[in-house]
Amino acid sequence: MTINLKIPAMAHFSEFDIKMLLAVKLYEERKLALGYCAELVGISKRAFIELLGKYGVSLFFQTACELQADIDNASRLFQ
Repeated sequence: MTINLKIPAMAHFSEFDIKMLLAVKLYEERKLALGYCAELVGISKRAFIELLGKYGVSLFFQTACELQADIDNASRLFQ
């Protein structure tokens, strides 16, 4: 799919910025997988992962409570 947008020059967005904003949102909403988002922007998966934090998006979809429960369960296995 091709989308043409007219962004006012005063917005100071590069094509990369716009692609990243779209890809990050699609990833955050779980609409596209990590690899497809990276491909949309034209960067590697690793680079996309590294940039997610800049946009305030976690690589992981677990809440802090879910993550802690997983850690607790794993700890019990190794005791």
